[in-house]
Amino acid sequence: MKIRAGYEISHDCLQPTPMILALSVHPSRGPDLITPDRMRIEPVVPANAYRDGFGNTCHVIHAPVGRLTISADFLIADSGTADEVAPNAEQHSLEKLPVETLVYLLGSRYCETDRFSKLAWSKFGKVRKGWRLVQTICDYVHSHLTFGYEYANPTKTAWDAHTERRGVCRDFAHLAITLCRCMNVPARYCTGYLGDIGVPPDPAPMDFSAWFEVYLGGRW
Repeated sequence: MKIRAGYEISHDCLQPTPMILALSVHPSRGPDLITPDRMRIEPVVPANAYRDGFGNTCHVIHAPVGRLTISADFLIADSGTADEVAPNAEQHSLEKLPVETLVYLLGSRYCETDRFSKLAWSKFGKVRKGWRLVQTICDYVHSHLTFGYEYANPTKTAWDAHTERRGVCRDFAHLAITLCRCMNVPARYCTGYLGDIGVPPDPAPMDFSAWFEVYLGGRW
């Protein structure tokens, strides 16, 4: 199937403002692009592209005073199939994990594994490792948190979301990632476009969305 994707984001800058833009399609999906994923910046300013430590394509700009609009509009191909359900996907022991996945076991600014370790092991320590463990964690997060756009906060961490019992998609993802990492399952944050395929028509603009991936059975 062909999917039309893109964005239009405007900022009103009161002073010259440096920005790092992480808006491009991940290079792993580059071969699926039907038309180029070309970022447009108005007014035109120089953009320095680079790959960050996770392989994302980023752009550094220095926005001028006034309104800055960043946009893109492109076509990408996708199979349209649902994510694979693999209940027998095994969880690898630490020494058998590919070394490039080990960074996704560590704590971070939004995923405080040190604060969750005791809770995670008390709740999930007896669950069979692998797919069932990850699904159990997902079910826990889904039932523990209440979703609402009014709960969005750019400084909210997994611990904050768990304590408040509410958040937006990024908070659900951060909490699930943290609990998986506590249980020695590599987990990483993903962000992309919230699509309008298969949902009731809505005249309001769509949004970015967050989810996460785990490494089981030799793959993400």
